[in-house]
Amino acid sequence: MASSNKHVVFDVLIRPGLLGTLVDYEAFYEAIEARLGDQLRAQHIGARLFGYAWMEAGEKEYTYLSMSGHHVAFSDVLRALFYRTLWQAGLADPRRFATDDDRDFLLAAYRALRVRPGVAACFRTLHDAGYTVWALTSGDVARVADSIGVGKPAPAVYEHVLKKFPTEDLDAWFAAGHMWDASAARRSGFNGAWVSLWEKESCSDIFGDMDVVADSLPELADGIVAFKK
Repeated sequence: MASSNKHVVFDVLIRPGLLGTLVDYEAFYEAIEARLGDQLRAQHIGARLFGYAWMEAGEKEYTYLSMSGHHVAFSDVLRALFYRTLWQAGLADPRRFATDDDRDFLLAAYRALRVRPGVAACFRTLHDAGYTVWALTSGDVARVADSIGVGKPAPAVYEHVLKKFPTEDLDAWFAAGHMWDASAARRSGFNGAWVSLWEKESCSDIFGDMDVVADSLPELADGIVAFKK
């Protein structure tokens, strides 16, 4: 009999029900363009690049806080870094350039990201092959059923999830759009699957190899199902 101990874990954003690997960030960039695009261009700052810098700064500070033993929800980190990111972009007085209302408008857009094409097909393929799909979050504690008080990519996070599955005939995957995430999970005992929709370049020379690499979510599911150790 085929094993039913088959699992695929996806990362989750701060909004309930939205999976980080499964969302498109375009709505966030569109909101920045609509709200501050003309003002940013007048200062020779690209709206998309500002959005990327803001998110990346959030990832870094969230991780450093967690590593230091001070776990703060990612949404709160992102809110706090808005004016700092504007200053790093070259604005001498960010609080005259933008307002708290601007910041909150953009944060609301971040929480309303759209699901990527192919999500339904991805889940259907995994389900039909006997996989159970799970979610791992770095979101607000109030929105999470199970919290261990530390954020990814600490090995304890991935190990905590892996230990929830029976060990016999285990086929466990971690799927992500960030190579740092998928590679950390792989080093912690998962099979690793990475989809290039967000980062494009795998940078495998620093992150290492993946068991499955795909350019779309349906291809990711097909790769997991077809994978043989």
